[in-house]
Amino acid sequence: MRAAVAILRRLCMLLLLTPGIGAAQAETATIAVATNFAEAAEDLIARFEALNDHRITLVTGSTGKLFAQIIEGAPFDAFLAADQARPARLEAEGRAVVETRFTYAEGRLVLWSATPGVITPDGATVLRAGDFAHLAIANPDLAPYGLAAKQALQGLGLWEALRPKLVMGQNIGQAFSMVATGNAELGLVAKSYAISTRNRQSGGLWDVPEALYDPIRQDAVLLTETNVAARDFLAYLKAPEARAVIAGYGYHVE
Repeated sequence: MRAAVAILRRLCMLLLLTPGIGAAQAETATIAVATNFAEAAEDLIARFEALNDHRITLVTGSTGKLFAQIIEGAPFDAFLAADQARPARLEAEGRAVVETRFTYAEGRLVLWSATPGVITPDGATVLRAGDFAHLAIANPDLAPYGLAAKQALQGLGLWEALRPKLVMGQNIGQAFSMVATGNAELGLVAKSYAISTRNRQSGGLWDVPEALYDPIRQDAVLLTETNVAARDFLAYLKAPEARAVIAGYGYHVE
C-alpha cells in the first residue's frame, strides 16, 4: 500500500513538472472585441474560464479603432471584429495566424426607441414621417453597424433627407447610449443591444429588413500563434454551448 502511494505521488509530481500538462497549461490572453459583442463576450469568457485555468482580458471598442491599434502593435492575442474585411486584411498582411479566421456570429440591425409606442410595426413609415429630431447611428467609417445603418437608409431612399438629423457615435455602444439617455429619439443599432437584459430598457424595435444592408458577418482571428488561451477560446466559440449563448444575444449562428 505504501509503495502504491509513493508511486502515485511521484506520478503527480511528474505531471506538475512536465511542460504543457496540468498547471503549466494555464495562460492569459488579451482579446479585442467589437463593442456590439461585448456583453456576449463577457458571458462566454466567464463560461470558458469555468472550464479551465485560462484567464481572458477583454478590450472593447469599434472594429475600426481596434484594427488601427493592432496595426500599431497593440498586444492583443485574438480579435473578434464586427466585420469580415479587417480580420481578412490582418491575415493577408501577415498580422494574424493563417487559417484561424472564421465567422463567429452574424449581426442584425434594428430601429430602436427607448420610449414605448414610438415605433410602429412598420418602422420604415416612422423613418419616412421624420417626426423626430435625432436619429442615432454608429460612424459608418468606423463601425460595421454604422455602415449597415447607412446602407439601410440609402435603400429606403432616406439617407440625404435624414442626414441633418443624424447623430453619430464612434461605435454602436455610443449610438445606443444616445437613444437610451434621450439624446436621440430613435437609433439604428445592433439587435443585441436592443434586447439586452443588462440595459433594462423598454421601448420598442423594428427588425430592419436584411435585404436593405449587407450581411453583418463578424469574424474572429488569432493574432498570437503561441498563446494557448487565445487559441482555446476561439475553439470554444465553435462549441454547441457557445453557439447557443451567442444566438441568445440576438445573433444568427451557422
